[in-house]
Order: sequence, then structure tokens, then C-alpha cells
Amino acid sequence: MATLYAGTSGFAYPAWKPAFYPAKLPANRFLKHYSERLNAVEINYTFRRLPAASTLAGWVEATRPGFVFAVKSNMRITHILRLKNAEQATELFFKAIDPLRTARRLGPILFQLPPQMKCDLAVLRDYLPLLPGGMRYAFEFRHESWFADAVYDELRGRNISLCVAESEKLEAPEVITADFVYYRLRKPDYAEKDVENIAARAKELLAGGRDLYLLFKHEESPQGALNAERVLQMGPAG
Repeated sequence: MATLYAGTSGFAYPAWKPAFYPAKLPANRFLKHYSERLNAVEINYTFRRLPAASTLAGWVEATRPGFVFAVKSNMRITHILRLKNAEQATELFFKAIDPLRTARRLGPILFQLPPQMKCDLAVLRDYLPLLPGGMRYAFEFRHESWFADAVYDELRGRNISLCVAESEKLEAPEVITADFVYYRLRKPDYAEKDVENIAARAKELLAGGRDLYLLFKHEESPQGALNAERVLQMGPAG
């Protein structure tokens, strides 16, 4: 049975009080409370630095079974090396996040490319074989030149999801390239009708046998977390 995972990018936001976090909840209990209401979170921390094993162990301990961490790949891979000659950086990154894998808490790994990086099919084709098997990957392209059949074919060949990212600046097409779909919902506001439409589309994809990851924007407002919770309430969840 396909599973719906819903959450936000990040969780450590005092501004979510009191609408999502109780007013007196200490920061060191945010993740536990979050995991009692949602079942996935996207970790941006790993984009800037490699996490300590003790940090990951703390995250696992604070969350309930079945909760998953989607992890953004390190910036050295995507923004400094731009996928070129990235063997060592990739190996170090996967070694750092391995505690999540061994704990069976690792969700998809998100590779977010720079917005000015144009399509280079050869670079993508050379990089993908470096990714270890047995894990889920999503690629977020932020230059429209990547939205092409040849790119989709490369992703399909390795069961990698095209990240369906929507924001004020760019909307990726909903092209299904894997047995799961990874959404980044980054618009400033989603009306109740928008959330209902997202939930309806989620049910369609789940009915087709695809796991679904819905990650809303975080920032200063708790609305993203509340939207994710609403989608979970309207559809089947793991």
C-alpha cells in the first residue's frame, strides 16, 4: 500500500507557537511534538554542513517509528562542484547520513541544483551512477532548460523523482519519473481550496501505487505545518 508522507522544510521555529507548538513547549521538544502530528520533515541543515552521528541519533530517538527524514544533499556536491568530480564529496555525504539509513528513517535525498545551472545532460549522466542503490532520490531543477524528455528519461532509468517544486519564481511540471513523487510546495500562501486540491491529487497518486512526499514551506509562519497536517487528515497516511 502506498504511503503519504507530509511535513515541512525544517521544524525548529519558535514562531510556530502557539498555533502549532504549545506556547510553553521548550525548543528541545519541538521535534517530538512535530513527529506526533506529521510523519516527515525535510532537513536543510545537511546542505551547509555534515551532521554528527550524535545529532542524527537524537533525531531518531525523538521521533516515532515510521517517521522519515528527507535530507538535502550537501552544497559542495550541488553548488560548488555542480555534480562534477564529486565522487569524494558524495562518499563523505552518504557516510555522514548513514545512521538515518541504518535506523530505517531515511526518506528521499534531495539534490537541489543552483537556479543559474543550465541543463547539462552529460554531467547528470556521469553523476547518477555515483548514487548508492537501495535509496530514494529526488532532483530539483531550478532552471527551466532541465525540463526536457531526455532528462526525464535519465531519471526514470534510475527510479529518481523529478522534484515537483512550485514557488513564485518557477513551477516544475508534474512529470512522474519514479515509483514515488516528491513535492516541494513553496508558494507564500495556500488557500483552503488549494490544500483540498493537493489532498485530492495525493489520493490519485496513492491509488496508483506511488508513495508521496509533500513538503510545505516553513519560514516564520506555522501555516505550512498546519497545511501538511490537514492533508494527512484528508487522506491515507503511514
